[in-house]
Amino acid sequence: MAFPANGPAPPPSATNTMILAAADQAQGKGGSKFPPFDTSTFAPQLVWLAITFAFLYLVMSRIALPKVASVLAERREHIQRDLAEAERLKAETDAALKAYEKALADARGKAQGLAKEARDRMAAETDRERRRVDDANTAKLAETEARIASNKSQALANIDQVAAETAAAIVERLSGQQIGIDDVKRIARGN
Repeated sequence: MAFPANGPAPPPSATNTMILAAADQAQGKGGSKFPPFDTSTFAPQLVWLAITFAFLYLVMSRIALPKVASVLAERREHIQRDLAEAERLKAETDAALKAYEKALADARGKAQGLAKEARDRMAAETDRERRRVDDANTAKLAETEARIASNKSQALANIDQVAAETAAAIVERLSGQQIGIDDVKRIARGN
């Protein structure tokens, strides 16, 4: 409901009356003082302060503080359980890590052993093959040397014959006389 600006004032309500009374008191028109500073009301205020303090103390000590203490205790237990679980998991992780490292070291050792065994086997096979080839070469060399010795001895055995025949042929050609091979051998020996 709107009132004209220069029209009649609105009727006073209960709220407006209280606001006006509070304003009058604030300006010093009222006769009473601010209650906490009024010395005539100190005794009842102290009684109510003691009652309120006692009530709040009882509520806090019987209801609120035990709840807070139980929450703190539960939280402490929860933290302890979490720490114990973390410690257990850490121990399991450490054990798994040690097992992994041991398995890795065992595998490394086994691989090195297998590699050494393979190298040794290959070296033994190579040595056997080298010995076989050396033996074959030695046998071929001995056979060749025997053949050379045989050819040499044959050549040396026939050399006297060939030399005598050659000398006879040279003498016949140069002098025109025919000499026998036996005569050439005898002359060559110095007899």
